[in-house]
Amino acid sequence: MTTLTSLRAFEGVAPADWAFAAVAMVLSYGILTGVLRLALGRFGALSRRLQSQAAGMFAEVLGATRHFVLLFAALLIGLKMLDLGDKWDTAIVRGWMVLFCLQLALWVNRAVGVWSTRRMQHRATVPDNPVIVTMTAWTLRVLAWAVLLLAMLANFGVNITAFVASLGIGGVAVALAVQNVLSDLFASLAIGLDKPFEVGDFIVFGDVAGTIERIGLKTTRIRSLSGEEIVCGNTELLKNTLHNYKRMSERRIVFAFSVTYHTVPDKLAMVPTMVRQAVEASGKTRFDRAHFKQFGASSLDFEVVYFVLSPDYNLYMDLQQDINLALMRAFLKEGIRFAIPASVQYFAQAPEPPEVASTTH
Repeated sequence: MTTLTSLRAFEGVAPADWAFAAVAMVLSYGILTGVLRLALGRFGALSRRLQSQAAGMFAEVLGATRHFVLLFAALLIGLKMLDLGDKWDTAIVRGWMVLFCLQLALWVNRAVGVWSTRRMQHRATVPDNPVIVTMTAWTLRVLAWAVLLLAMLANFGVNITAFVASLGIGGVAVALAVQNVLSDLFASLAIGLDKPFEVGDFIVFGDVAGTIERIGLKTTRIRSLSGEEIVCGNTELLKNTLHNYKRMSERRIVFAFSVTYHTVPDKLAMVPTMVRQAVEASGKTRFDRAHFKQFGASSLDFEVVYFVLSPDYNLYMDLQQDINLALMRAFLKEGIRFAIPASVQYFAQAPEPPEVASTTH
């Protein structure tokens, strides 16, 4: 009885009105949660029945509705039914604004998350760079929360102009402090827009050779041929000349061999034809040329150029092995010998002194 009397004295509201407001709050919370549960069920069923991505996405976004937001909304509904004066009416209006901005930010955050997840899962058919998806999602989240925060501050009477100006000055100071991080961040944006490589590509730069595993906002992770993971800053990575072997349509091969100086010209003239036959017989190749290139120090040197019609390195090595074996068989049949490194030394005898020569004669 003392508590009810103090409430009536403090707010000027009868206990029955407080009880009515409490009942209204409970009913409002029940209705709001029931409507939310019904909407989620209907949109989920619609998405499964029609295979509609839009309905499924809307259901996922609606699922970001928080129960504490509904609880406070029900509380505001209950308080609105009481005659608490202008001061409380203003507070209730501001409370609605805060709840609306908060829930809207949660919906936007969930929508961005659903969009980014679906874009990443869609990469099997549409090769989007994950950096663009990640940075776009991050930017949208920051923008949504910043705008809604400023809207709430404006609703409470804060001077947004001065606040934004102070944030701008602080932003410049922060940018100078983290310029290396920002450099890598913009480098990742350049990777996403220009797409010099993507996840799964095999690249070579400097003494690093490996497959791209992950492109992050600051670093790129590469799985090297020897098995270890190499973490490279995006800025440093773009400073290098990159060789992207994943995007090769074919592989140009140049190799050389030598035969001995004992090989007669007629046999030498047969060598390019033998090479051509060996290259074309290996399959999945396109012969370009084979020439007697030069007279070496201890051998007659040939140069061969052909193309492997696939970027697969293992296939290239298999074909080169077949070509080498075919050349060995053909040369053995024709009596042509491969040259080995050799040198010939001539020893000249010193001339005799004139006195000795005249005595001898």
